[in-house]
Amino acid sequence: MAIEGLTIIGESINDSVPSTRALFDAGDMEGIVELARFQAARGARYLDVNVGSRGPGFMAEVVRRIQEAVDVPLAIDTPDPEMARAGLEAYDPGRAGGAVPILNSVSPLRTEMFKLAAVRPFKPILLASERHEDGRSGPCRTAEQTHQAARQLVRAARQSGRGWTNEELIIDPGVAPLASDSEGNLKRLLAAMERIHRDPELAGVHMSVGLSNLTVMLPARRADGSPLKGPLESALLTKAMPLGLDMIVGSVRRKYQLLPPDHPAMICLDQLLEAEGFEAILRLRDFYS
Repeated sequence: MAIEGLTIIGESINDSVPSTRALFDAGDMEGIVELARFQAARGARYLDVNVGSRGPGFMAEVVRRIQEAVDVPLAIDTPDPEMARAGLEAYDPGRAGGAVPILNSVSPLRTEMFKLAAVRPFKPILLASERHEDGRSGPCRTAEQTHQAARQLVRAARQSGRGWTNEELIIDPGVAPLASDSEGNLKRLLAAMERIHRDPELAGVHMSVGLSNLTVMLPARRADGSPLKGPLESALLTKAMPLGLDMIVGSVRRKYQLLPPDHPAMICLDQLLEAEGFEAILRLRDFYS
């Protein structure tokens, strides 16, 4: 599973996962703890913790219970400042070898979350797939918009007075599902990564994506029975790691690997990058059918 230079933030303790949501709904903390143990044993360097909208008290309890069982640092994952505060207050660096947590994520509309570093130092994930201009917010449609959103967030982190260096900042340029990508989001993503990677002002920053977002809505296997999702995700890693991607929120159940250029998933991704509009979706369907 391991790829040299790639840090995996285990994705399983997340309310968007139906089986995990069922554990949350049942109050099955031992089941959540077992998910934490499993991911830690399989090589996750951080564990994502997203409890949905269940409230600050529930977030704090989950953080404490996980840290009683494993020594892997956590990524507190919520857009809600009060939920984030509760997770950070409950987090004990001493139970994670002194490592500070990650806070996932700070968007252009949520820069006030930088102030939470006064509660507990953290490494922020900066959501550069969104932009805020002239009082309006919306998704970044181009590589240049994504690059500029990344620069603005890094500058805001520095101006917050919390002392972050580039090496402590993580930029998320945003992954869109291939199954609905008729707007060229894959092209935007890779071109944005290249711009960020080459920008002297951003030298040393980390880049991360929610890798499983790439293959949501796709079948698990191709028509011939071969795996579909893992190879496509590995193909993106193969293209993106040379552009600075060094972290993912991903699954420890996947066998991620760097692929040769003639691998079918690499050929598929190359075709998607060449296609325009709905043609990209048709080429993806050809690949899995």
